Amino acid sequence: MPRFPDPVEILRPANAADAEAIATVLRASLASHHWIPTLHTPDEDLAFVREHMLPRQAVTVAVADGRVVGFIAVEGAWVEQLYLDPQWTGRGMGGRLLAAATAGLGEAKLFCFQANTGARRFYERHGFRAEAMRGGADNEEGLPDMLYVRRR
Repeated sequence: MPRFPDPVEILRPANAADAEAIATVLRASLASHHWIPTLHTPDEDLAFVREHMLPRQAVTVAVADGRVVGFIAVEGAWVEQLYLDPQWTGRGMGGRLLAAATAGLGEAKLFCFQANTGARRFYERHGFRAEAMRGGADNEEGLPDMLYVRRR
């Protein structure tokens, strides 16, 4: 059976031209979880990326075969966003994004939905520990979440 070459994968800082691709990955990832309510339109997602995420956060994109397949956004010690195209989960890309974006941080923090068991396992494998649980009143989805912290 012929073996196809691995896609070319790179991590690089995001720029304004990546906004639409980032918003597309965000929407696809959220849509892959049936328990997350859809709160925003695609145009609202794009506005969030353009007006909030890119100007205020350090955003790194993962690119494979010329297209954005994932991203991470960090602000201070906080991992604000980490999303992959659902077809790219389980390939190590999320771990590479997380490692690259938090390499210089002595402490990294994030919130993760309690129902997202796959993400919880992922963060725990990467050294994060649950420190607090919340009932959902503190996020716009209204879903119970957890504070995860990794200290080095």
